[in-house]
Amino acid sequence: RVQVVESGGGLVQAGGSLNLSCTISGLDFDEHAMGWFRQAPGKEREAIMCNSGFDDTTYVATSVKGRFTASRDSPKTTLFLQMNNLEPEDTAAYYCAVSHYSHCSPDMWNQEEKYRYWGHGTQVAVSS
Repeated sequence: RVQVVESGGGLVQAGGSLNLSCTISGLDFDEHAMGWFRQAPGKEREAIMCNSGFDDTTYVATSVKGRFTASRDSPKTTLFLQMNNLEPEDTAAYYCAVSHYSHCSPDMWNQEEKYRYWGHGTQVAVSS
């Protein structure tokens, strides 16, 4: 059974940093593209990043480019999202998702239906 579990959320002041973790079990970690999504109160869920295990390709949303970075620890089957210079607009529930595609690409990285397994999310709140 595939399990996707996020952690690391919390309350931080604007300009601060958080490092989210997503531990995945039940599948071959390096054979799947993985993404980070977020959903702010009253808004639709949006894709912010996709990371490929094979070639370390990453697609990043414009809203977080230069501030957020994705990385993997394959032996620990964990995906990370390092978030720096946080802004109040980054307040949202953050979700990790595993795609049935092996690589991120322009035609799938930001589409929810391209991801098969989802975590329950971790909450991030940024105060001004």
